[in-house]
Amino acid sequence: MKSKFYAVAHFLIAWLVRIVLWVFSKNRKNEPKRSEGPYLVCANHISFLDPVYICAVLRRQQPRFMAKAELFKNPVLAWLLKSLGAYPVERGGADAGVLKKSIRMLDEGYCVGMFPQGTRRQGVDPSTTTVRGGVGLIASNAKATVLPVFIKSKGHRTRFLRPVHVIVGEPIKYEEYTAGGEKASDYAYISNYVFERICALGKDEGK
Repeated sequence: MKSKFYAVAHFLIAWLVRIVLWVFSKNRKNEPKRSEGPYLVCANHISFLDPVYICAVLRRQQPRFMAKAELFKNPVLAWLLKSLGAYPVERGGADAGVLKKSIRMLDEGYCVGMFPQGTRRQGVDPSTTTVRGGVGLIASNAKATVLPVFIKSKGHRTRFLRPVHVIVGEPIKYEEYTAGGEKASDYAYISNYVFERICALGKDEGK
């Protein structure tokens, strides 16, 4: 489900973002079609531009990302972020209200974007980092399909005129990450399962 503002902005700007920021994509076809319902897109986190990279590559739906509450203090920036579908979260992680809102958005047909690591990890192999349980909680309670995405750049850092590869994995269904229901309430397990699938995308591409 796309807002009119996002649809127009994506049509006009996404191609330019891919050219200027050297964003290359692989397996964009894995993104679920709108007729297949909303999804929770999850990726590793190496740059504040990661939501931009992801949105520039995905075409069928509009992921809504959490953004630091401080960014919404500027009226102009707050208007832009909200128009693009972002919603505020307090520094230090998602509180109960934000988690409930994310679940509700998925239930209402909106896509949501999250980073299981919770914060940027520049220059660090994502497979060596820890993940938070919020992804598991939201995905499980919304029974949402999860779309794993790996953002790949040399040294796990982004630089101007350094290629960024956005690798889109195959969607993970609720029945898969909950192991047929046995793991439905094990949020840490689900978060780790999803993140392992994300990291595997990067490893499959080689070093």
